[in-house]
Amino acid sequence: MAAVALFVAGCSPTSVGAISSSASTSASAGAAASASAGAVASEESATTVQVADFHNADLGNGWQPERTMPLQYATCFSVDYYAGGYKLFCLSDGGRYLTVPEGAQVPQGIDDDIVVVQQPLGDIYLVASDTMCLFDALDALDRITVSGISKENWHIPSAVQAMDAGTIAYGGKYSAPDYELLLGKQVRLAIESTMINHTPEVRDKLEEVGIPVLVEMSSYESEPLGRTEWVKFYGAMMNEEDRAQALFDEQVAQVAGIDNTDTGKRVAFFYINSNGAAVVRKPGDYVTKMLDQAGGSYIFDSLDEAEGSTSSVTLEMERFYAMAKDADVIIYNSSIDSSVASADDLLRKNPLLADFKAVQDGNLWITDQNMYQQMMQTGRIIADFNAAVTGSGAPTTYVHKLG
Repeated sequence: MAAVALFVAGCSPTSVGAISSSASTSASAGAAASASAGAVASEESATTVQVADFHNADLGNGWQPERTMPLQYATCFSVDYYAGGYKLFCLSDGGRYLTVPEGAQVPQGIDDDIVVVQQPLGDIYLVASDTMCLFDALDALDRITVSGISKENWHIPSAVQAMDAGTIAYGGKYSAPDYELLLGKQVRLAIESTMINHTPEVRDKLEEVGIPVLVEMSSYESEPLGRTEWVKFYGAMMNEEDRAQALFDEQVAQVAGIDNTDTGKRVAFFYINSNGAAVVRKPGDYVTKMLDQAGGSYIFDSLDEAEGSTSSVTLEMERFYAMAKDADVIIYNSSIDSSVASADDLLRKNPLLADFKAVQDGNLWITDQNMYQQMMQTGRIIADFNAAVTGSGAPTTYVHKLG
């Protein structure tokens, strides 16, 4: 894997020969993310600098960055470093956040759009569920005071333990936060998923009561390891860059250590909903890319990526049967439907599944229930997919073979 000389992240990047500090901060950048991110992240041997159109290192007061964090896969954030320990974080939705070192003064004359975050980072209201595993890996759950996810919906043991112990309180979901609790806990930063964009009045209210909002954009990353690389974003916010880099490198090494030669094995990844229809991932989705990187071939790759409004597509059984009957491997998505624990459980969903090649060959797998909350383990999950696709017999953590 060739090293990238410098990669300034951007969901809609422009290739140039030097870093521009006048890149646009338009919030429309996020809308263009999925169209361009994949092409950029695949250019691993590029020697030109990739500059995001949302990347704007001009603070408005004449300060110039000393350096920019190099990124290998992530395309939806950038981090610039200034003298005195100040750091600017730009996001693909146009947001800009300046961390101010403990005991230092907020710089005068900075642009009005920049949100100031005083270090040490802490007293966080965490609503973006993907992010908990990153804080957990950084041993930083003590930075989180309030969760937007209830205890019973966490599959991260340390998060459950923290809520049991009362060190993390439940503060209401993204659309209905408990403002009184947030203020009582003296929350200083809300980390939201992009779902907050569906309730702009909630964001407005949080900011009105003095709680700045950071919208986490990792879900817009087109490359699976780009999502994992967000550990470097939070590592930088907490002055834990070296630790974050080591964690990220470990996941990259997991992928580099497998034989991901295209096996030609066709993989069906799905679950059956309460109406008896199959729900599959869209082609180009990060899960399907993980399957590709594991040496598999996603059997639903002929689906129109524009079909449906989310990352998944619902197929009636007749259509699903026609498309997936000849799959070599089935991986059932137990992160969504945990009712399947055996081959018999799967066949009870629909007896027609007994005709499937993977069922007859005994190549049935299920995901672990916590897979979707383990963005920090992307490399491990790809390695597990590889074990399922190749039948190598290698030990797995996040997928399990059904008897």
